[in-house]
Amino acid sequence: MANIKSAKKRILVNRTKAERNKAIKSGVKTAVKKVEAAAAVNDKEAAAAALLNATSVIDKAATKGVYHKNTASRKVSRLAKIVNNI
Repeated sequence: MANIKSAKKRILVNRTKAERNKAIKSGVKTAVKKVEAAAAVNDKEAAAAALLNATSVIDKAATKGVYHKNTASRKVSRLAKIVNNI
């Protein structure tokens, strides 16, 4: 355990940021699963709507620094490819 006050604060701040990042990543995973579920039943309209939402969630995660912009772009591209192949 840290003894220095600033080190103790860093531990608390890092824990808070990790929880925030975990929540954002969880939201991204949920959005991706909704797109994949709609695509699995060949529902083009629902998949397109879910893709729009997922794109927004992924882009926000990239803006907040949870994902690198290239990672976010790759995720969106893969989801769009799935929806377009329905």
